[in-house]
Amino acid sequence: MALPTTTRSGKRNPDTAPTGRQGAGGAPPRRLTRRERIAVAVRRDWMLWLFALPGMTLILLFQYLPLANNVIAFQDYLPFLGISGSPWVAFDNFSVITSGDPAFLNALVNTLLITLVQTAFVFPAPIALALLLNSLVSERIKRSVQSILYLPHFLSWVIVVSVFQQVLGGSGMINNFLRSRGFEALDIIGNPDAFLALITSQVIWKDTGWATILFLAVLATIPSELYEASSLDGAGRMRQMWHVTLPGLRAIIILLLILRLGDALTVGFEQIILLQPAVGRDVSEVLDTYVYNHGVLGGNWGVSAAVGLVKGVVGVVLVLGANKLAHIFGEEGVYRRG
Repeated sequence: MALPTTTRSGKRNPDTAPTGRQGAGGAPPRRLTRRERIAVAVRRDWMLWLFALPGMTLILLFQYLPLANNVIAFQDYLPFLGISGSPWVAFDNFSVITSGDPAFLNALVNTLLITLVQTAFVFPAPIALALLLNSLVSERIKRSVQSILYLPHFLSWVIVVSVFQQVLGGSGMINNFLRSRGFEALDIIGNPDAFLALITSQVIWKDTGWATILFLAVLATIPSELYEASSLDGAGRMRQMWHVTLPGLRAIIILLLILRLGDALTVGFEQIILLQPAVGRDVSEVLDTYVYNHGVLGGNWGVSAAVGLVKGVVGVVLVLGANKLAHIFGEEGVYRRG
């Protein structure tokens, strides 16, 4: 009977196995079928599968099974009738998208504008901050600064908005200071023209410190020999950052940028809905709040489900397209090509 093939390191190749049909003359071993390879992998890694089983079950129950409720996008959904009793309306709920409903278009334009601004200012912020932290010589100071910068991430949006209200609001700290000096108060919280800058600054203050964790972890993996070699070649700190540090961060930057494209039409709900009463819907209505205001409050469940479904499909298409583009340019992207 022929023996199973082995790898170069001497381990048994799981893709081949001896069979009773092989003759003693050295016939090549039969290649396992896909089902047999899966069975071999499950028997080999049964302990890992056992540990992963609770998490996989929760994901299945709370992430995949609720996807079936998207069928109400094709129904005139009525809560007291349920999914089984509500009438089917085919693609009528998608007419707000195809017919150019003014409220939907306003939400779409605001969403794309916020996405564009936040991609330009919010996304590079943790990269710049990580580079600054990495340049600190004292590890004690670096850890202290990191701990302080992480704290805002653990605050809820209610607290963040309240903090900004206490500082920038009509009766806030800055306006009280201006009044005490005889100056006119500034209207920042309720000013529609300042809304975009306000929400962008809130996101940067809340999440930039936390987002540096990934970049600092990658910076720690860059071999110090590269910096020493570049230093011997006469490279200063800026050249080292350009030729050593940034190339080391390139893969994680591309990965996070691709994942961010998946949320291009998701700019946050809690933050916007808390600020919306002060500035009005004209500048603050985004797709997430449109789904809530139009669906939950307005009772148009099917229309809101249709908008949410299209938003999810667009996100998947953007992620797959950007990942394909990354592969074309020789990058790994979200996953490696098979």
